[in-house]
Amino acid sequence: MNLKKEYTYSIVVPTSMGVRITPANGQPVHSSDTFTMQVTSAETNVASISSYLGLPVKVLTTFVKDSPIAQMIKNNLAGRHMQYEGKEVPQGGPWGYRHQFNIADSGYGSRGPRVQNDRAGEVGRTLNVKDFDLDKIFGREGVQILHLSGLIAALSPETGIFCLELARAAKRSGTCISFDLNYRDSFWKNREKELRAIFTEIAGVSDILVGNEEDFQLCLGIQGPESGGKNLGDKIESFKGMISRVKAAFPNASVFATTLRQVVNTNQHLWGAIMLEGNHWHVIEPREINVLDRIGGGDGFVGGMLYAILRGWEPEKWCQFGWASGALATTFLTDYAQPADEEMVWSIWEGNARVKR
Repeated sequence: MNLKKEYTYSIVVPTSMGVRITPANGQPVHSSDTFTMQVTSAETNVASISSYLGLPVKVLTTFVKDSPIAQMIKNNLAGRHMQYEGKEVPQGGPWGYRHQFNIADSGYGSRGPRVQNDRAGEVGRTLNVKDFDLDKIFGREGVQILHLSGLIAALSPETGIFCLELARAAKRSGTCISFDLNYRDSFWKNREKELRAIFTEIAGVSDILVGNEEDFQLCLGIQGPESGGKNLGDKIESFKGMISRVKAAFPNASVFATTLRQVVNTNQHLWGAIMLEGNHWHVIEPREINVLDRIGGGDGFVGGMLYAILRGWEPEKWCQFGWASGALATTFLTDYAQPADEEMVWSIWEGNARVKR
């Protein structure tokens, strides 16, 4: 992986910031009257691994002008050691713009978590390339990795063009591009042709492609894993076959990754990963992890993998650190992991949960 040697930011992420509202004590939404509100977005979940571990991160977003929620978001990003840049958009009255609400419980035991996204009037849908100086960000300042998410690319026609222009500018400047496909059916409804073209172009210039079987099939038209044997080895081989087809279709990329998750119950998962780097496979067979809140685990995997790449470690550690960062994220009530240091992450990989004094 050829990363820029002169740079201001290790990672830049475009995102639509919002808040998550979660009932206390693992209770379901409909029976609760006490909730915690936290700042969230999938893309900053990814970037948090690097920002907490000391690498420079920048967030490209947009805010509702004079909104207390916007101020909460800015305070949170600053507390997570992230620089941010974004246009202040007037609310436009009670029925105007706002930051999205994600209403989600954590589930418990045999009761799975439930998530309701309330994105009406979402200010992030206005993200526009004209509001940012891309020559400055990618040229004069410099970025090692641009991380894009299909959630933002599919959010609105404007954000799709925004992500496409970011990818083009990053490519011209020699910045590596990471793309997590993140397919969402409700975003794609009646927009399949438009979004397939955008996603295909972004994937075509990306260096790192991440997604599950649904993402690769529905976003890029790649044949998914072949059904067949029920044992773990057969399943892993079928996923390898899918990733090989992705590589053949998008030869510019050199890293391809997917996570493997089996839910035993809400608080117990089997967690694994597959990564293809060049012609080398790295497979982590699913291992048992305990889950406090599952949201953000996949983002933690991507964030840990990108951090390991940025640190210049050997590829085997990219997948391992990603797996452990994803597992770490599921132990936090925030949607993002907050590693104190690298040792905290590696101890999860090693299965060492002993007290550290």
